[in-house]
Amino acid sequence: MSGEEKAKAKGEQAKGKGKEAAGRLVGNERLTAEGRAEQAKGDARQAKEKIKDVVKD
Repeated sequence: MSGEEKAKAKGEQAKGKGKEAAGRLVGNERLTAEGRAEQAKGDARQAKEKIKDVVKD
């Protein structure tokens, strides 16, 4: 997994968790949904990079 892509994935996951938590805290469903979507984007990026690593080996 390239270091840059790994960092992007982790960053998206962390940012998404923060948004989701903030949305729940203030009762903002839209912000909560955005947070979940951002986490999913980070998860997808991470999975894509892991597949690349498996195929490369």
